[in-house]
Order: sequence, then structure tokens, then C-alpha cells
Amino acid sequence: MNQASGNKTEFRAIGLMSGTSLDGLDLAACIFNRGNGAWNFSVEHATTLPYTPEWESALADAQLLGGEQLLILHSGYGKLLAEKILGFIEKTGFQPDLIASHGHTIFHQPGRGITFQLGNGAVIAALTNIPTVADFRITDVALGGQGAPLVPAGDRLLFAGYDYCLNLGGFSNISMTTGGTLIAFDICPVNFALNYLARKQGNPCDLDGNTGRSGKLIEPLLEKLGHLDFYRMDYPKSLAREWMEERFFPCLESGDYALPDLLRTVYEHIGIQIGRYLDKSGKVLVTGGGAFNKFLIERIREHSNATIMLPDKLIINYKEALIFAFLGVLKVLGEVNCFASVTGARRDSCCGIIFNP
Repeated sequence: MNQASGNKTEFRAIGLMSGTSLDGLDLAACIFNRGNGAWNFSVEHATTLPYTPEWESALADAQLLGGEQLLILHSGYGKLLAEKILGFIEKTGFQPDLIASHGHTIFHQPGRGITFQLGNGAVIAALTNIPTVADFRITDVALGGQGAPLVPAGDRLLFAGYDYCLNLGGFSNISMTTGGTLIAFDICPVNFALNYLARKQGNPCDLDGNTGRSGKLIEPLLEKLGHLDFYRMDYPKSLAREWMEERFFPCLESGDYALPDLLRTVYEHIGIQIGRYLDKSGKVLVTGGGAFNKFLIERIREHSNATIMLPDKLIINYKEALIFAFLGVLKVLGEVNCFASVTGARRDSCCGIIFNP
């Protein structure tokens, strides 16, 4: 594909995304066409494959492993991804030019110059016999950037009709153009926090926000969360598991609060933080698993007055996998897929590593 890519106008790619909320592996089989300088896309097939309890536990605890064990898991997870891709191809009949794998983030500490996404790209390429793009974040971090968010490149080129693109995944992140410059940043935790609390009741999530809706607002906790240092930081900025464990979760555990009340307060916190950035005249494309949470959307609408637009389920569920497929295409073409205005890096870059089988 590398040799002929300069003359191609159509690209077939499978994008893989595994989010911090551990709700499964997203796969999206996509076709991208470029004509007259503009990109168009279609999602031909998409699915979410849940993790087994063993894999969910392994991914959740991977940061505790020693170096040798982590490398073994890195290759083992790459093998798992390859198996899932081959099964997806067999089931759908979709024949990709390339695979683009986000991997599963284990460490993300850009201030210390490190980021690590589990899932060895060389293993994926070798076992599928398909060129694979992986390790999308490391170049930007090496250039002094946050290595996140990466989705805004796709937002700009594939979803230009919206004023804001808001993703509600493990964390909420937003991209927008201001003063002609593309900016994007993480806003606050969403499913990472909500699922953490729901699991304390033995549930994987708070379906439709029903438990949170039944709770009462804890005003002192809401104020405490709102005063966390991250919310006073200028962008570019990003969130990760480490911040949740060091800053956010200790706030939730600082009192003897009932679980529904904790959830209710976290929903309000999310609505307030997101609402800070949404102008009432703007159109907001909302995607990610949180878009299906009715109470969450209610709280965001309450605090923003912007026009909240929910696309079809395919885009809500698979926009990130779609965009990582697109970032892989841009990498193969040698085009910018990571903007310094978003991440704070020294320059724009073409992120990702290409692993040929």
C-alpha cells in the first residue's frame, strides 16, 4: 500500500479502540474516499466485543506488573487483537488495506515523557498479514505534547459541519475551532467515574442514569470536585487513570456517602464541567457510550443551552474506532494526523508506527 498510496483515492481500513472504561473492544470496518481535497467515509461493519473476566482483570491491573510480565501481556494482547480482527474479517468479508489499532492505555504521563498502549502492533501485523498502524501517541509525547486527544484530526476532516465534537467515553473530550485554530482537550471523567461507582453495586454501568437520578446532590462534594486543580489548568490538557486514582477517587471516598448520592453528584459535576465550554449558539455532535445515558445528557443540556445533537447509533458507538482507522490512513499517506495546537507539542506530526507483515 505504501508504494501505491499516493495515487489511491479509496482506502479500506479497520480501526480498533479499547477505552479506559473497559467496556469492550470496538472494531469498525471503514471506507474512506478523497475527492477534490475533501474526505468522505462510510462505516461498512462495526461491532463491540466484550472482554472475558480474565482479560478485563488483566487490563485493569496491568499497571501493577513488572517489566517482563508487562511485555508478555503486550504481546499476548496483540495476539488477542489479531484473533478478533481475523474473526471480524471472516464474519464480514471486509478486506482491509490496513489495520489501525489504538491499543489499551496502561500508562499515560506526558509530563514525564511516557505513554504506553498495550497491544504489540508487530504481533497484529504478523498474525493478520495486514499492515498495521499502532503506537499513535508516542511521537507527540516525544515532541513535548500531551499525546491526547488524537481524535480532533478526524473531527476536522470528517465532521466539519459541527461547532463542537464532544465524546463521552471514559473521559469527556471536546474539539472545536477558535480563532481559526483547532483546539481540543479532555474536560472531565465520565464513564470512568460512573462505572467505578456502579460496580460497587455489582453493575457494569448505571443504565440510563437511573441510580444517579434517584440520588440526592451532595453539595460539599460537588464543590470539592469542582476545585480540583485540573479544572483550573489551561489546555492542552489530558486525563488518565493515574489522575483518577490520585485526585478524583479520594474525593468520592472522603465521606460516608450513599452510592446513589455519589452518582447524582458526579452527574452534576460532569454537566457543570462540560457546560463551561459549550456556547449556547453552537451545534454539538455528541458521541461515545455516555450519549446513551439519558440522565447524563439531561444534565449536560441543563448546564449548556447549546444544541446537543445525537447522531445514529453507529456513529455514537464507533466514532473513535472510525477515526483511528482514518488516522492510520493519514499515517500511511505521510500526512499530518496530530496537531500541535491540540496537544501542545513543538510541531504538528504524522503519528503512529507502521508495522508491515
